[in-house]
Amino acid sequence: MLNKVWVVSIDMGYGHQRTAYALKHIAKNNEIVTANNYKGIPEKDKKLWVQSRSFYEFISRFKKVPILGDVTFSFYDKCQQIVNFYPKRDLSRTGLVQKSIYSLLRHNWGKHLIKKMGKDKVPLVTTFFNVAFMAEYFDYPCNVFCIVCDTDISRGWAPLYPSQTRIKYFAPTIRAAERLELYGVKKENIYYTGYPLPEENIGRKESILKQDLRNRLVNLDPKKKYYKKYKILIDDKLGKLPSKSDHPLTILFSVGGAGAQKDLGLKIVNSLKEKLNSGEMKLILSAGIRESVKDFFVSKTKEIKNIEIIYEKDFETYFTVFNKALRRTDILWTKPSELSFYAMLAVPIIIAPEIGSQEKFNKRWIENSGFGVAQQDENYIEDWLFDWINKGYFAEMAMDGFIKGERNGIKNIKKHIIRCSGS
Repeated sequence: MLNKVWVVSIDMGYGHQRTAYALKHIAKNNEIVTANNYKGIPEKDKKLWVQSRSFYEFISRFKKVPILGDVTFSFYDKCQQIVNFYPKRDLSRTGLVQKSIYSLLRHNWGKHLIKKMGKDKVPLVTTFFNVAFMAEYFDYPCNVFCIVCDTDISRGWAPLYPSQTRIKYFAPTIRAAERLELYGVKKENIYYTGYPLPEENIGRKESILKQDLRNRLVNLDPKKKYYKKYKILIDDKLGKLPSKSDHPLTILFSVGGAGAQKDLGLKIVNSLKEKLNSGEMKLILSAGIRESVKDFFVSKTKEIKNIEIIYEKDFETYFTVFNKALRRTDILWTKPSELSFYAMLAVPIIIAPEIGSQEKFNKRWIENSGFGVAQQDENYIEDWLFDWINKGYFAEMAMDGFIKGERNGIKNIKKHIIRCSGS
């Protein structure tokens, strides 16, 4: 039986919070601790977090400024760059990121949080490497686990002296695990677990996932191009498909944490306006927890039918609503963030333009796995979208995600926490 653990995240973008949300049921007090905004946080610590969050969101939005935006973002991205994997070599050399973080730790950044949680003497699981570094630096009294949130990672995820660290990592992909080794983390401190996908979208023996996929395939393969080729495979894995889906063809477009891609959402709306108004399809626009993005979508889509806008005031409620909406979604359109892993819920992905080095590698992983495809010309969305649907391409991506995907992330993470903690 797993005792309660501290689950710690940050609310900078959605990636770290979404990853932590899946583990809420094992969290102490059933709450996710937000390291940059918890009750009693010292003003000095909060100020440092606010500055870093504001800078990240500014850079993400500023990237859209012609020429200057790209130059500024490139300089920022260089600090968190993921270098080429081959040839394999020692990549443990300390970089600017570690030096900056540990300089702040020497001035007691995060000490209050670690000492406060340490009183309960339970394992600490975090989705952000800075928090793991804090826990190690300030001698957290129990095991410290860090969940990786991307398919491949920069040197920034490993601490200043990686070969000496006691931090234990949960890697969502084999590549992320291999990276940590190249960065100097000992192999015994790295566990390949898969990403912690929401159990409410999977079900016991994947019953929920299979039911959703059966309905999804009907919408994604209207001319049965894929089904005719792979009928034996589909029948074996899923059983008989329904004659009609329980929902219209549905695309979910998700805006990132900084809200930088809301204009793309509007282009999708305008391109598919006729099919939406005719009832041929539905579009879900996910504004996250940003009221300004929600208001933008509401104001621009008043005259168009079959549009649903997802918005909630807090992360937890938003993730609950998002996961529910995903069950009746046929295609997820998103930048290659942590949502890349949701392709393993058998939802094919249209990849919006990436922001940052880690998303570039996430995009490569999606494409190489056969789970999704990069969006094409924004001026001709209806043309290429329905061409691919009619050819059964998205149906194939959905099945690839179902067959190849590692969906036991939560179970594997819990197993390793128990084994390492002896509970």
